[in-house]
Order: sequence, then structure tokens, then C-alpha cells
Amino acid sequence: MDLEQFKQKYAGALEAVRKNNVRLDHLHVQDGKLFMQGAAPNEASKNRVWDAIKAADPTYSDLTCNLGIDSSLPAPSEAPTVQTYTVQPGDTLSKIAKHFYGNANAYMKIFEENRDQLSDPDKIRAGQVLRIPAV
Repeated sequence: MDLEQFKQKYAGALEAVRKNNVRLDHLHVQDGKLFMQGAAPNEASKNRVWDAIKAADPTYSDLTCNLGIDSSLPAPSEAPTVQTYTVQPGDTLSKIAKHFYGNANAYMKIFEENRDQLSDPDKIRAGQVLRIPAV
């Protein structure tokens, strides 16, 4: 894979980098793997990036990520932002997860956030307003 393909695969992780004020010192392809190196303002920000990496690929066998902590970086707002999405005809939780996270397999995150109105991840209906948790 080239850098652009890796950026697409790990788009959710790169978005988490941006949202969590993580400084990337290196982002390149090395030995057939995406190499990310930088620093996060705190452990929570670092963990959010790792959660996004694992959401894209639980094995992350094609990625090397080395994030340290640099407390001089500004910490992001800790208030989690929850978006909403109105289900359209033909939607599935996988399709919605692919749209928001770049990974169809992250659909259970949406299901868990909406257990108050969903009893089965395969049973959503057009018009429902679902909460989409932050990565």
C-alpha cells in the first residue's frame, strides 16, 4: 500500500490525532508499514488515537505507532461530542459506521450507544435518530 491508501484505511485514527491535539513528527511508509510517530498532550488523548487505530484494524499489523506524552501540548476539550444521524432507507449500522469511522466493523460502537432504542444491531428503521459516539 502507498501512503494515500494507508491514510484512507486509518482515516479515523488520523482524525483522532487531529481532534486530540496529537503532534505527528513522522507519518510515512517504511518497510511496507505506515509509520506514525509523535506526542499526545496526555494519556487519554493517546488512548483515543489507539482506540481509533484498533477500530480500523484490530491487528494493526501494517502500522507502527509510537506516541509519547508531551504535556506542553494543549489538551483537547474533554467533553465528548456526540453527533446524531437520522437513519435513511437502506442504511445498516455497518454502513453508518463506515461513513463515520471509516470502518464498517465499528458498528457495535453505535449499537451500544443506542441500546435504549435498539434491541438488535440488524434492526434499524428509517427515521430513527441515532447517537454517533466520538471515536
